[in-house]
Order: sequence, then structure tokens, then C-alpha cells
Amino acid sequence: MTTIEQVEKLCAMANISYEESKAALDSANGDLLDAIIFLEKQGKVRAPTGDGYYSSEKNIDKGTVLSKENGSEGQEYKGSKEKSFCCSFKRIREFCLKMIRKGNANSFEVIKGEEIKASLPVTILVFLLLLAFWATVPLIIIGLFFGFKYRFIGPDFKGSTINDTMNDVAAAAENLKKSMKS
Repeated sequence: MTTIEQVEKLCAMANISYEESKAALDSANGDLLDAIIFLEKQGKVRAPTGDGYYSSEKNIDKGTVLSKENGSEGQEYKGSKEKSFCCSFKRIREFCLKMIRKGNANSFEVIKGEEIKASLPVTILVFLLLLAFWATVPLIIIGLFFGFKYRFIGPDFKGSTINDTMNDVAAAAENLKKSMKS
């Protein structure tokens, strides 16, 4: 039995008239897929190009298609891998953008006494550590022995223990410097 919804759906999918759609569905006993195949055989609808596999079965699991001949797994659906890669790439990109925004909202400050000598976004500090690790880390350590202190400020470092740790390291460097003098 053919319903009006099926006829309208086939009209929209195959871009054919209402009468052709009704006739195709009647010849296929109301099966939409069989009606499309019937229209393809008549030349009213173009068959999809490529060497894909088509089935009316709904046993698609994570990109694999069941083979009609023996019910075993057939070739893999290529669109699934591409979609998965695109989704993964999009998530990675969004994560990186989120981290860059957070890095730009927070700052790394270099302090001598009570005066702020330098302030730069955390993003720049991370790039310096990644690109010039062998220069950046020794400069920070040497700065500790010349009386510089470091701190992070910004919305993500309120009440942060990292600044307490940085103060402890600065105090340890000062104590080491005093013990070496005496």
C-alpha cells in the first residue's frame, strides 16, 4: 500500500512527477528503495556514480557495509574515515584556539623589587620555551640569581599555587646566593 508521504518523498528524492512516483511505488509494492531501482532501470533517475555498494539493510556499523552475497563484512565506507579525520582535526583545532585564547588572556611578569620589568602573554612564553628552550630556561634561572622574580597573572591564575611555587624558587635562589657569598 502506497501512502502520500512515500509518493511525496520519492518525488523529492528522484525529482520526478507525482504520477511517475505513484506508479513506481505501486510496482514496487510501496518499497521506496525498489521504486528508485525501478526508476533507474527505466532511465528516469540517474544511478549514483562510482563503485559503491548499495543495500537496503540498516546494519551499518562504524563505516563497514555488509555484503549482500554472504552477509559478511564488505568494503569499508570511505566517507566515515574522512568524516572521522575531519571531526578529529576540528576538535584539535578548537582545542589549540582555546589554549591560545587562554594564553593571550594571562600574562607572565618579570619583577625586580617592586617594579615590573617585563610582561608578556603566556602564549609568547610557551613559544619561546618551544623554539628557544636552551636560551629561555637559562635566562630565567640566571635572572633568579640577579634578584628577578616571576609571576603569572590573569583570570586563570587567581589564588594560584604556581605563583607561590615561583616565590619559593626565588627565595631558594636568594638563599643559595647568600650562602655562596659567605
